[in-house]
Amino acid sequence: MELFRFKKDIPFMSYGRLTTTISLVTFILSVFFLASKGLNLGVDFTGGTVMEMHYAQPADVNRVRAELAEMGFHDALVQHFGSSHDVLIQVPVKQNATGSKLSDDVLSKLKTGDASVEMRRVEFVGPQVGKELFENGAMALLLVSLGIVIYLWIRFEWKFGLAAIIANLHDVVIILGFFAFFQWEFSLSVLAAVLAVLGYSVNESVVVFDRIRENFRKMRKAEVTEIIDNAITRTMSRTIITHGSTQLMVTAMLFLGGETLHYFALALTIGILFSIYSSVLVASPLLLIFGVSREDFIKPEKSEAEEVLP
Repeated sequence: MELFRFKKDIPFMSYGRLTTTISLVTFILSVFFLASKGLNLGVDFTGGTVMEMHYAQPADVNRVRAELAEMGFHDALVQHFGSSHDVLIQVPVKQNATGSKLSDDVLSKLKTGDASVEMRRVEFVGPQVGKELFENGAMALLLVSLGIVIYLWIRFEWKFGLAAIIANLHDVVIILGFFAFFQWEFSLSVLAAVLAVLGYSVNESVVVFDRIRENFRKMRKAEVTEIIDNAITRTMSRTIITHGSTQLMVTAMLFLGGETLHYFALALTIGILFSIYSSVLVASPLLLIFGVSREDFIKPEKSEAEEVLP
């Protein structure tokens, strides 16, 4: 299905040097912010106490934050959970001694402002558990990346696999760079979004690469840049429909999903935008840099003299 038709091929590869330079600068900046500022790890990774409170009437999260600040918990995360009557409170482990004592103190403090408040759930995540979650998350990211490399290496040619994994890791590092620069909370849900972006980005790269491989067999007299430009242009309609539909859903989560889904949707939004960019303007120019050619797919025909020789 093509809702958007392009009569002429768009010369994407003529901007290849510019786009790869922009990507390189953005990548370096992201690495710099990750090294200098680091990620603002949430309770899932650092450890701490998670409490779910229920109010008889809609809760005022700003007042809850103020009451926790009076107790010295300035870094506590307070957000609605499920409904306006339920509040989720996360206090980092560095700010409390024991989870049970902290939860009792917090409940007593909140009851002074509203006697109807009830504690529905208390969970304590130790620092060792948080450390294991972080290490397991990093391992999951590594294994997914290796799996993508192996898949692309088998399905295509090594130049395609290398270009795709560089472009995909480019997306991941930039997402992490945004979270490091703005110090947004990095939780397990954000990690899940990063892993989702890896799969989402490689899917877009595979679609473009499939068309490039097909064009090498069909457009026998065309230059490599023309083949790649045609492949990207022919998949533009699919890209607009797919990414537009996905982004509509993610935008709804971003603005209507509340604070619980906010950073998850934010990571997906950044990932979707950069996955489009990287598949078209990073992975494809890298193929030119790696010297992709028709001979990578089609073996040159032997002359009659070569066939006679033993």
